[in-house]
Amino acid sequence: MISNNEYFDGNVKSLGYENSNGRATVGVMEEGEYEFNTGAPEKMTLISGAWAIQLPGSDGFVSYGQGETVAIPGNSSFKLKISQPCAYHCAFE
Repeated sequence: MISNNEYFDGNVKSLGYENSNGRATVGVMEEGEYEFNTGAPEKMTLISGAWAIQLPGSDGFVSYGQGETVAIPGNSSFKLKISQPCAYHCAFE
């Protein structure tokens, strides 16, 4: 079953699914700054666009390019700066 998720007044949208690899989402984000909380550890991969992520315990943002994956620890929050609309894949562990 595919779930439909929408956050931040529709500026972030994702479709969730589960298969033999586990639970994941694919989505898009408009330009802006966002803060997310996570229960399970996740791996976020930038498909297209541009973003910078501030991981828990970090003082600054780090930019990642297309195809790069970022490991987000479970039970934490992280911040994103989206400098141009982007698409992403998020796999939950």
